[in-house]
Amino acid sequence: MRALVIEDDRILSNAICSNIGGNFEYQQAFDGEEGIYMAEQNIYDVIVLDIMMPQRDGYNVLSSIREKGIKTPVIMLTAKDGIDDKVKSFKLGADDYLVKPFHRQELLVRLESLVRRSGGELRENILRFKRLILNLSNRSARVGDEELTFPGKQFDVLEYLIRNQNTILTKKQIFNRIWGFESDTTMTVVDVYTSNIRKILKNSGYGKYIKTVRGVGYMITDNGDDDE
Repeated sequence: MRALVIEDDRILSNAICSNIGGNFEYQQAFDGEEGIYMAEQNIYDVIVLDIMMPQRDGYNVLSSIREKGIKTPVIMLTAKDGIDDKVKSFKLGADDYLVKPFHRQELLVRLESLVRRSGGELRENILRFKRLILNLSNRSARVGDEELTFPGKQFDVLEYLIRNQNTILTKKQIFNRIWGFESDTTMTVVDVYTSNIRKILKNSGYGKYIKTVRGVGYMITDNGDDDE
C-alpha cells in the first residue's frame, strides 16, 4: 500500500511516516502545491492531508484534487477541532478527520480502514481477474490450477493493473507507482515488464487481456482479443 503525506511540519511529517512505514510505502509533500502535483499522479492508496499550510491550505488541496477526479481516500489531519471545520472537510470530499494530537496507532488503523473500504487492500489479500488469482500475502499467482511465477516488480505491475482493471494507466503512473519518483531507471522499463508479463500469461490465454493504449499506457480488460 502506498500513502502520500502532505504536511508542512517536517518533524511531524517524518514522525507520521516513521509510524506508518511498516505498513505503507510513503512519499512526502511539504506544501499544498507539491501535494496537488503528487496527488494528481493518482498512484496512492490513501492521502494524509494537513489543513493549516502556507500558500494553499488543506481545503484548497482537497478541493483541487477532487475537482480533477482524484478519488483517493483522504484523511484530514489537523489541530482544528471545530464542527464547522469537520463539516467543511467532508463536504469538500474528505473521507476521515483526525484531530492533533493523536495516537499513532489510531492513525494507522484509520488509514488501513480507509484503504479497505475503498477496495485497495482486500481483507483476504486476494485479487482476482476472471480466473487469474493473485495472493498478495505470499506473492503467488495462478490461473485455475496452473501456478504462475512473476518475479520482483513483475508481480507489482500486474497487481497494479488488476487493481485498476478496465482503467487506462499511463506509463508515468505505472512507473511512479512501482519504481517511484526518484528512481534512476528509465520509463522504458514499463514496456519491458509489461511485455514479460504478457509472455507469462500467454500460455494460459490471458496475455490478450493486457492492452496497449498507443502513446498512453496499458490496461487490463476482460474484453480481450488476440494476444499482441
